[in-house]
Amino acid sequence: MIELSPGTIAAIGGLAGGMALGFAARWGRFCTLGAIEDACLGGSRGRLSAWGLAIAVAIVGTYALDQSGIIDIAGSFYLISPTTLLATAFGSFLFGLGMSLVGTCGYGTLARVGGGDLKSVVTFLVLGITAYATMNGLSAYLRVYLFDVPTQLEQPAGIAHTAATHIGGTVHIWAYLFAAAIAAAALTSRDLRASPRFMMAGLIVGAAIVAGWFVTGYMANDPFDPHRLESFTFTGPPGDTLVYVMTATGASLQFGIGAVTGVILGATLTTLVQRHFRWEACDDAREMRRQILGGALMGFGGVTAVGCTVGQGLSAASLLAFTAPVALAAMFCGAWLGLQILVYGSVREVLQDTVNWLMRKQPDV
Repeated sequence: MIELSPGTIAAIGGLAGGMALGFAARWGRFCTLGAIEDACLGGSRGRLSAWGLAIAVAIVGTYALDQSGIIDIAGSFYLISPTTLLATAFGSFLFGLGMSLVGTCGYGTLARVGGGDLKSVVTFLVLGITAYATMNGLSAYLRVYLFDVPTQLEQPAGIAHTAATHIGGTVHIWAYLFAAAIAAAALTSRDLRASPRFMMAGLIVGAAIVAGWFVTGYMANDPFDPHRLESFTFTGPPGDTLVYVMTATGASLQFGIGAVTGVILGATLTTLVQRHFRWEACDDAREMRRQILGGALMGFGGVTAVGCTVGQGLSAASLLAFTAPVALAAMFCGAWLGLQILVYGSVREVLQDTVNWLMRKQPDV
């Protein structure tokens, strides 16, 4: 039998997990911006709570793997060499703003590509090129100029690790307690409990994040040819995938390349089975402009924040990294601002409406 390299093993695992994520996006309607829109504009917390359920499942599974010695989460860059919280907040805000202009995140863009959305193909190309340039190209100079390059820390920058150090108890017990609290908060949503589809999507996504850690931390763990411990993220990998497609003979497979391919493939198969596949394009030049600008903002912002809604919002969150809640909050704010701009037409209108709302809330003297 042919012996597979760690990169190939990781890519195959990424492909399988990506297909599960593609299925969850199309069948389970698991979408970050859609969850924010439902919560802010529609008054429904079902999909937002499904996101919380996915985080809880991912935390339990990830820390169980660590506790059993299968993986060592302290080796993850989210914990041992994270970017600064300022870079996380700034990049995540830009990512959230771009997400609102596009209508979905990087993960959702790949799922839409699988459904025949041609404007998402444009967004995918812009996101991938911008992200790669921000990692290794011209815009990397701007990123490095604005923010310090991450350095290795002496102690893992995680919530559970800090709680165990300063309060007592074990890291794993704290992780399970946080996971239980997040799951309990998610399950208080009637919208989630009333939708088995949302619940199943949350469980699938959470399990996929755990599978990513298992594949890269155990199955592809070769001491002579180590593969980086990672799970799913969809900012840098689109760029890596484009480069691999163009230079396959001189490049090697990676987990992220398999993950990107898997999401598109899983989404395509799901939409074909559902008979929802259809070719779509931009209605006018304004929509195309939003797709391009949004893709560029997500590419630069996601790399600056070292993760997207999945990378920081799920993979880093499964480790209880300090950057995860900061990234989620900043993405939420950026997406909210973008949605308000789309609804009201300009930043000035949004600010004026906000001021008027605050004035109405002031108590009479």
